[in-house]
Amino acid sequence: MESPVFDRADFIRLTGMLGAGLALAINVPGCAPAAGPSAKEFAPNAWVRIAPDDTVTVMLGKSEMGQGVATGLPTMLADELDASLQQVRIEFAPPGSQYADLKMGMGPIMITGGSTSIADMWIPLRTAGATARAMLVAAAAKQWGVDPASLRTSDGVVRQEGSDRRASYGSLVAIAATLPVPANVPLKSRDQFTLIGKTGKTAQRIDVPNKVNGKSVFGIDVRVPGMLYAAIARSPVFGGRVKSFEATKAKAVHGVTHVVQVSNGVAVVAKNTYAAFQGQRALNIVWNEGPNAHLNTPALFAAAEELGRTRKNERVALLKGNPGHVEGRVFEATYRGPLLAHATMEPQNATAHVHDGACEVWAPTQGPTAAQEAAAKAAGVPLERVTLHTTFLGGGFGRRLETDFVTEAVEVSKAIRGPVKVQWSREDDTQHDFYRPMSVNNVRAVLQDGKVVSLSHQVVQASLLRRALPRLMKNGVDFSSMADVVDVPYRIPNMRVTYIEHENGIPIGSVRAPQANWNDFVTESFIDELAHAAGKDPLAFRLAMLPAGSRSARVLKLAADKAGWGEPQRPGIAQGIAHVFWGGTYGALVAEVSLQGKMPKVHRIVTAVDCGTVVNPDIVTQQSQGAANFGLSAALSGKITIQNGRVQQSNFYDFTVLHMADAPPIEVHIVPSSEPPSGIGEIFVPPIAPAIANAIFKLNGKRLRSLPFSDALA
Repeated sequence: MESPVFDRADFIRLTGMLGAGLALAINVPGCAPAAGPSAKEFAPNAWVRIAPDDTVTVMLGKSEMGQGVATGLPTMLADELDASLQQVRIEFAPPGSQYADLKMGMGPIMITGGSTSIADMWIPLRTAGATARAMLVAAAAKQWGVDPASLRTSDGVVRQEGSDRRASYGSLVAIAATLPVPANVPLKSRDQFTLIGKTGKTAQRIDVPNKVNGKSVFGIDVRVPGMLYAAIARSPVFGGRVKSFEATKAKAVHGVTHVVQVSNGVAVVAKNTYAAFQGQRALNIVWNEGPNAHLNTPALFAAAEELGRTRKNERVALLKGNPGHVEGRVFEATYRGPLLAHATMEPQNATAHVHDGACEVWAPTQGPTAAQEAAAKAAGVPLERVTLHTTFLGGGFGRRLETDFVTEAVEVSKAIRGPVKVQWSREDDTQHDFYRPMSVNNVRAVLQDGKVVSLSHQVVQASLLRRALPRLMKNGVDFSSMADVVDVPYRIPNMRVTYIEHENGIPIGSVRAPQANWNDFVTESFIDELAHAAGKDPLAFRLAMLPAGSRSARVLKLAADKAGWGEPQRPGIAQGIAHVFWGGTYGALVAEVSLQGKMPKVHRIVTAVDCGTVVNPDIVTQQSQGAANFGLSAALSGKITIQNGRVQQSNFYDFTVLHMADAPPIEVHIVPSSEPPSGIGEIFVPPIAPAIANAIFKLNGKRLRSLPFSDALA
């Protein structure tokens, strides 16, 4: 008997809600006629405008943080429009329901995360492009007095078959703007794509040239007339509040103009960031540290382990068969995962100007709707009086789903009655993050005749949904904590998956591939351990538990084949393998590893991915490589530790990230697929750590059950 709290389809959709989702909406958002288009432009819907000079402007309802949506999303629209990417310009859309991602199932909100941008906008943007194209064809037919069926389009031009007649899209905008917007315009078949799935010059990234020449505006680049700069001293203990402060020394710093208390601490405002930071350091603050001043990492792990042993408040997420009454060889293990910071290369910042009953904000945000709402609340103005400008993001990884940096900027602007940019230092960013939760996972399996006949997996972890989306808790289970646990693809007849909520006072948030970035280490390390206990090859062991020809089996076989799995390796080098399923995408990774002293050295990574229809193969490759390196960085040395309620790490010297010299060659092999597109930006964060750990076992016989390797192998 199987009684899951979540079925697989719901789980995929809900997991995406950490950033997005997976259910096609009946209505296509943004495809109604745009309100009030310029007389000089043709704007058949909210997503696209075409100017007389043939420029095609595509509105982005998603944030660009390096993942490539500024190219991928316009590609889908431009393909259906039959325009070239060289004609395309991009603009970040303002908050508005017409730009909402309805497939998230969270209402009409704008948000970027969960690697769902391409999947969720696959139909809306293609529909927007096809609709605009149909109207331009109708405009040409009207101008020439011919049958629209005799007309063809390509590269932004309408041509008539069998004649020399041609008209650029720009020359048709005036007529097209007078025509009714058609409904239910057919979309291209796959064999008709001219941009989707292509590589090379025709698919070059739209955003790269301006990033290279410095024209792209990130949050840190924003300048507005009369703007001042602020740095905020925040409580060193989570949840602490200002008891009193002395600002004399801060005000004496040359360039400091204001010192004001805000909800999150004390802000020093100055004419430049240097003076603001100097003033921040000069403040003398007495903190009411609150109840979290006693928090320490060892005690937090001990408390989580005690919850696991006693099963206090344990909730069942999945129950299949009768796992507690299966006989055979029993294997048990406990895994401990640390807190992890986002460490975006651009520290948090936002610029705000509260004036005349209105508020204007410039922010590198993943959630424009939430940022606008936070600004309205902080400014004390109606939502419609808040203008939000989304900038480019210097990395997000889930950190910029939060709105704390927006609230701070608005509060400071309101206090000083002028425009201000609140800029965080690297130390601010590291010590005041919303961290990946720490986790304790207890697993138990039973083997019979070399096969897994029973698997139990208990997750003890703080709940992200309890804070962010409490209505999505099901029977006391936070599904976001169960990624790569309840949805493992392996066919095991008896399974019990449980969750214990461990609230501990530490602010937590989504970190790239939440929480699969930890749980996959547990799942794939333990599966590997069971394979060796059964005396079987780890690849063959996995394949035996998968349906033949399944997407999981295909990626495992492809990665293994391309890596030369099972072939003799150079002396001192071993291969490890791991599978991952995240947000509808299937991946497998093989790592070639040696030990240099006690630490692993990764020489080569081979990946295989099935992400459905590929819009831009080059971006798939780049994001796969970036995700693997992100995961490798965390696996090698990433951790946040707490002492007396304080984060002990502060900068890249003690929260280290991967250096270029340590980044291995990464091969990416894409499984051809006609399935709808799914996400790519996070898929190879989870499997890199278990693949390396599985290789380390082959080298030294030691099973690693904690991260990072710098601690586990010390």
